[in-house]
Amino acid sequence: MATKILTEKLIEEKLKEKGISLYDGDENALEKLQKYYEFELVDSYNKSPDYSIYAESTADGYEVWVATSGDGRDVCISEDVYYYDSDLSDPLLDAMMDYNEIIYVDDLEAYFVQDAIDRAWEAMVDDMYGEVEDELIEQGYERVKEEE
Repeated sequence: MATKILTEKLIEEKLKEKGISLYDGDENALEKLQKYYEFELVDSYNKSPDYSIYAESTADGYEVWVATSGDGRDVCISEDVYYYDSDLSDPLLDAMMDYNEIIYVDDLEAYFVQDAIDRAWEAMVDDMYGEVEDELIEQGYERVKEEE
């Protein structure tokens, strides 16, 4: 019986059948991420969000950013307030992957939003790669060990 060989090319073919690629970005990345991680990223809402990121002004006129669970009513200053919007990519990425159904961001065009989307896309592709690899192994495919 011939051995079925598990290759990167085969995994890429199976990923493309699922609508993604190891090598190409995706102009519909946000849409696919929202479906995969079951969240909706919005810049306005009529329901209470599960997570919120927005700008606020301090009493002395500085701008700070808040990233907090819920709609922003229970802000913890030491944990939820950021001086720089460039620090918001990590909390947004966590919110996307932590089962928050509605994530409110007051500026969807901000750099940190695209950065979080790019990083979530990489994580999703890695997850799907592992899923496809496991499926193929269950179907009898084997990795060929490279000789040293």
